[in-house]
Amino acid sequence: MTKIKFNKYYKNFNIVSFCLIGVSLILLTIKGLNYGIDFKGGTLIEIRTTNDSINISKIRDGFNNLNLGDVSVKNFGKENDYIVKFEKKNLNNPNFISDLKLKLSSSIGDEFDFRRVENVGPKVSAELLKSGIIAIALSLTAMLIYIWIRFEWQFSLGAIVALFHDVFITLGFFSLFSLEINLSIIAAVLTIVGYSMNDTVVIFDRVRENLKKYSDIKIFDLTNLSINETLSRTLITSVTTLLALLSIYLFGGEILKGFSLAMILGVIIGTYSSIFIANPILVYLNVSQRTIIKEDKI
Repeated sequence: MTKIKFNKYYKNFNIVSFCLIGVSLILLTIKGLNYGIDFKGGTLIEIRTTNDSINISKIRDGFNNLNLGDVSVKNFGKENDYIVKFEKKNLNNPNFISDLKLKLSSSIGDEFDFRRVENVGPKVSAELLKSGIIAIALSLTAMLIYIWIRFEWQFSLGAIVALFHDVFITLGFFSLFSLEINLSIIAAVLTIVGYSMNDTVVIFDRVRENLKKYSDIKIFDLTNLSINETLSRTLITSVTTLLALLSIYLFGGEILKGFSLAMILGVIIGTYSSIFIANPILVYLNVSQRTIIKEDKI
């Protein structure tokens, strides 16, 4: 068993986390999130070119000249495959796509093909955003109730604070670098919540066992003991998960980059918060063996 004194750094890391959450909240309030086509409406077109001279910059210039609003062009899949996203404007015309293709041909040539076209209206986008927020809120609430029943309210509070910490910092990172928020990111956030909770529960379970086992050790040292006893399991789980996610990020293609990046951040931040956020809450609330015995009698 390792004997790392994690408890020596509780306050220092808590200050760092408090600052990161503050910065994240400021970014989310002032800068906001870069919502993708799923949430703000727009058009997505997958293009495949048959001429190597038609590159990403040429495609971007061609779409920018068509006055379609904000245009985003990315490589997708193979070398000559691209994803183009732009704001929805005047798409009531049923001939819009065919006209668009004709105009684009005049500027970049006709050696390309529209392989996929998707449109998302603002009403559907608003409903998707609302559903995503509700899903995250319900998952947090359900986990809070579970921890409260499984352990005690002090543990529940520590777990939920750690979860909010993970979610806000991840979203703050996406806001800072204007990374696109779409449905896959919502799925990643929900997965992060579950991963972080799983890691926290493993440590909390050991804390609860040790509270009953060692009546002469204060919670400050007992949380440190419990973290060290479960550290090998935590590191093995985190490292193996990160290896899989890094493979997805590097080789999974453009569409999976956002999802895998959010998951990578979530695993790192979730592992950190399980140790330096959830456990210090137990210390600040002065959880003791008396608390556990009282709850068990109830």
